[in-house]
Amino acid sequence: MERKIEVCLTPALLDLYAIEESIVVVIDILRATSSMVYGIHNGAKAIIPVSQVEDCLNFKGLNYLLAAERNGEVVEGYDFGNSPFSYTTEKVQGKTIVLTTTNGTKALHMARSRAHQVVIGSFLNLDILCNWLISQDQDVLLLCAGWKDQFNLEDTLFAGAVVSRLRASFSHFDDSSVAAEDLYALAKSDVRTYLTKSSHSHRLAALNIEEDVLFCLQLNICEVIPILTGDKLVALPLA
Repeated sequence: MERKIEVCLTPALLDLYAIEESIVVVIDILRATSSMVYGIHNGAKAIIPVSQVEDCLNFKGLNYLLAAERNGEVVEGYDFGNSPFSYTTEKVQGKTIVLTTTNGTKALHMARSRAHQVVIGSFLNLDILCNWLISQDQDVLLLCAGWKDQFNLEDTLFAGAVVSRLRASFSHFDDSSVAAEDLYALAKSDVRTYLTKSSHSHRLAALNIEEDVLFCLQLNICEVIPILTGDKLVALPLA
């Protein structure tokens, strides 16, 4: 089977893609999908992504951890936001987390209604994700969460990293895939320095969370792939 890879550079463009037969990889490097991967890696039972802050309140009192982030900051009254340092084993093992973020959970909800499957990607699980995608007999769409429906650099760089690893196993690439791969080739020797140009990097610098950024750019420290099953992200069983 000839397989294709496409990169959707922002959720605002998702309606242009036929994804009914595609595995959609949702990407929100700074920081939602990185934290999701890290949380599942550290033993979280499940993560329930919800669209609105108010949706988290439906789960209050049910022994879930409630996590809400808007504009890079923890929403007042919630257990934590989307910093990966909140998703340590001590905090999340055996727990179900209800999470809403500015961009990542929105992209997840948009993808789930039509995609064949939805999985979560980050630099933290790059290789295991790519190896699994190669082993599947499906087209792949890399969905960049962006920033409030706009293009962003960090998600696109990750998409380019995936394209570069999958190139030999796929036959069709759209122009967004080519552009993402070229950007990654420019940046890969020092992704953090390259991202000093990015608007989101400046937003996060203002919040004094450089440690989060550095953490999210680590390669292959997690051996899990979160997959959306019903309304929950759980660890994909890997043989």
